[in-house]
Amino acid sequence: MDAIKLTEYSHKAGCGCKIAPSDLEKILSERSGNSFKDLLVGNNSNDDAAVWNLGDGMAVINTVDFFMPIVNDAYDFGRIASANAISDIYAMGGKPIFANALLGWPLETLPLELAGKVMEGARKICEEAGIPIAGGHSIDSKEPLFGLTVSGLVRTENLKKNNTPQIGDVLILTKQLGTGIMGTAIKRKAASEADAQVVIDSMCKLNAVGTQLGSIQEVHALTDVTGFGLLGHLMEMCGSNFSAEIVWSQIPCFSFLDTYLAQGIMPDNTTRNWNSHESKVEGLNDLKAFQVLNDPQTSGGLLISVAPSKVGAVMELLKEDGLNHAAIIGEILQRESKTILVK
Repeated sequence: MDAIKLTEYSHKAGCGCKIAPSDLEKILSERSGNSFKDLLVGNNSNDDAAVWNLGDGMAVINTVDFFMPIVNDAYDFGRIASANAISDIYAMGGKPIFANALLGWPLETLPLELAGKVMEGARKICEEAGIPIAGGHSIDSKEPLFGLTVSGLVRTENLKKNNTPQIGDVLILTKQLGTGIMGTAIKRKAASEADAQVVIDSMCKLNAVGTQLGSIQEVHALTDVTGFGLLGHLMEMCGSNFSAEIVWSQIPCFSFLDTYLAQGIMPDNTTRNWNSHESKVEGLNDLKAFQVLNDPQTSGGLLISVAPSKVGAVMELLKEDGLNHAAIIGEILQRESKTILVK
């Protein structure tokens, strides 16, 4: 089984499987407004998870996330997919309480034992998060896919949304960018074992610090960076009310990306992401910046919009959590003609 490489059995990888932002908007164009008073966050805001008010100062958070393999090892695939799904709870400022597994497996082409390894990796990450896999659903599919539905709890006063920044907020990114590029390198058998392991470790790192960020009132907006890339998720944070300036030289990314970019290794969805929001971005003139800022991330870091007075406290919290690559990358501005300005 060690010789089986899962990425050879899927046409796309990780969060790069996501439907393009512009296409998703067309699919959801007929969605109705929220008519349920207890639905605090629904699909009208493109947030990370749905949130339902329990009426006692608490709310329940629910999310679902699944994708095809971004790495070859089944155990690592299970870990990464699980960390990615649980991240949506943390991105709302919540604490996960249990998960259900979603498994699609090509029974005619891949051994069942490998599916067991995926589940083993998933259980490992859920144990780290302190939650059980309580149930799930499986199907016989043409390509392997895996993910979780996850439920969590949050005090309503600690609930964080992705579209509520304030002018003057500082933007912080907690993980390095480049998982899409490296996932493509792994699929093309071009990634060194050492570089691949660094990226796997990053994707398996839980965004559990989000629960603590939820209790910081000055953290005004929070989201995780996944398949739409940093620009896409920052665009959702700004919405139609704000703009943002980011400084390319301050963006954390894996130090070895140049080796792979020089070989022309880049996910197809990088261009797809750019096509969805090109008209709203100014100053993106550097080729590497284009490749990295639009790179579809899998189990990426948190994007934090925080008042300047709490930047030091937040950075210290991230350091204590082992997020040593966390960086201040820009700020929220009043609305300008373009949504994102790249310096």
